[in-house]
Amino acid sequence: MGRIRILSDNVANKIAAGEVVERPASVVKELLENSLDAGATDIRIDAEAGGRRLIRMVDNGIGMMRDDALLSLERHGTSKISDDKDLTRIATLGFRGEALPSIASVSRMLLETRARGEQSGTAVEIAGGKLLRCDEAALAEGTTITVRDLFFNVPARKKFLRSEPTEIAHLASLVTHYSLAHPQKSFQLRHNQSELLNTTPVATLRERVFQVFGSQILDELVDLGDLTRDLAMPMEPEEAPLTRRFRLRGFVSGPQVQKLNRNSIYLFVNGRLIRDKLLLHAISAAYHNLMPPACFPFALLFLDCDAEEVDVNVHPSKTEVRFRHGSLVHDFVRDSVREILMAQRPVSRIPEQSAPQPGAGLPYSEFSQRMANMSFDAPLPAGDPGHVPDFVLRRTQSPAPRFDFVEPSGAGTSGFAEPLGRLAVPETHGPLFPGAHIPEPESLEALRDLRPLGQIHESFIVAAGRDGLWIIDQHVAHERILFEQVLAQRARGAVESQRMLLPMVITVSPAQQLEYARIAEELEALGFETEPFGNRTIAIKAAPAGVSGADIEKVIFEILEISERELRKASLEESRALMAATIACRAAIKINMKLDMAKMDWLLKSLAATACPMTCPHGRPIALRYSTRDILKSFHRI
Repeated sequence: MGRIRILSDNVANKIAAGEVVERPASVVKELLENSLDAGATDIRIDAEAGGRRLIRMVDNGIGMMRDDALLSLERHGTSKISDDKDLTRIATLGFRGEALPSIASVSRMLLETRARGEQSGTAVEIAGGKLLRCDEAALAEGTTITVRDLFFNVPARKKFLRSEPTEIAHLASLVTHYSLAHPQKSFQLRHNQSELLNTTPVATLRERVFQVFGSQILDELVDLGDLTRDLAMPMEPEEAPLTRRFRLRGFVSGPQVQKLNRNSIYLFVNGRLIRDKLLLHAISAAYHNLMPPACFPFALLFLDCDAEEVDVNVHPSKTEVRFRHGSLVHDFVRDSVREILMAQRPVSRIPEQSAPQPGAGLPYSEFSQRMANMSFDAPLPAGDPGHVPDFVLRRTQSPAPRFDFVEPSGAGTSGFAEPLGRLAVPETHGPLFPGAHIPEPESLEALRDLRPLGQIHESFIVAAGRDGLWIIDQHVAHERILFEQVLAQRARGAVESQRMLLPMVITVSPAQQLEYARIAEELEALGFETEPFGNRTIAIKAAPAGVSGADIEKVIFEILEISERELRKASLEESRALMAATIACRAAIKINMKLDMAKMDWLLKSLAATACPMTCPHGRPIALRYSTRDILKSFHRI
């Protein structure tokens, strides 16, 4: 007897379930995508015990006839594609026809559906992949799918499920993601009879972002608008030119918003929620030199393109894609995000300190913040409460911010030119009336109009503007100015350098000697004059202007000690920026350095003239603003 045999449909479905159905959120993802493909505008989801005991999806989509309902439970039964050519132009979220049979093979499932225009519907019950009944039923138009006892017949898979709070958090995050992608539709999620999500249809993405994340996060975001570009596709010489249209929209945070992981990056390609290394790298590249390498922004991006330009059939759960012209897509996303950041120059506000809210469990604001910091497949951080509380997405009143002022000792010699009491604010008699106009600039363009008042600990410049009170880190501000100067001079081939009276000879390690040989030309272009001086020694004859003699050796070693892996994987432009950042850091004004008013005024004016006054080349924020509105709110004037 031969050793190879054909697996039964039951076993094949369970294998498919292992790929498609990882946890309750996987079930919801497949059912939710089917509902959206069916044209549903109202989607309601009920779950119990984190989705293990019950998942019920109710939609008002087109529904199915009796025969279609039965065929949908067969492997690869689908209405979305008909031949292999359709795989190159998939425009729907689902297409394989594996979701329903896979889910049915590891649960007790009831499918209730009624097609539009039909007088009655169909109820199909199936358990562990076995058909129990198929009856005619009086149902509303649309489809309801009830999944009970997930993995009841696969106990080994059930053991891998996490705690109830973790599973429902994954589920809630997934539904939240798709509600962002479809602002014109309503989504409702209930867990153990408690409402977790309730979004009503809105006209714009901005309104949906406000519904889901609240005003505090929305205020920190930069709207990309609607960017459309026709990109020329690489073609063979004998082929006719071909262009494809790409559209990018959504929101990104300013460089001052720095997350410790990628969980706050939401990516959609043609409406499909995905994880994609290419797009993640494009976003990181857009923030290069604006944010520390280990930090990540908040981003909600929607990329739309011709279906033929993206292959969605590369992962069993359809969470990964492959672009046919990946480098063009990468550069389009990177350049679009960076250009918006350079144009908008979002400003950092002094963070508000909110008092803890009363009540057991997580308040709405904290839960929505958790959703904002969680990817659809990321585990919750350790130490979470034992349950997920009730919450409804709604607009809440933000508490008034706090501003703690500590009077410095020796106020008479603090260096302030004028008392803070002379800060210009609207004159009022009592609280300002609602809607009173207070200047609220949204970017760092206000830097050019600032009036320096003095220093804090001879390290931070305090300045007054028409929009409020500003605090500027003098070291990183000067670092940004010098960084852009070095790169501009490098581009012109005219970096200012200073010759040394006697060459400085330094000893390097074998690895550093190899690194030096690789970057010697770039060092010369950046203002260093160096040459090998025997075995494992380098003679330095000149250095960039502004770098003190005591720092020259440190700068060289810092550049050489940048890991070989980091420089080799970086582009020429990125490598040049890394070196320029090191030079600027060493040449910049230090902290604990007293500045006169003329120097402070020059620093602010020069900073305002830079292309990116938001952060230093290493990603640290340069300026914080405490707005006039926040000051008035703190004093209960509005």
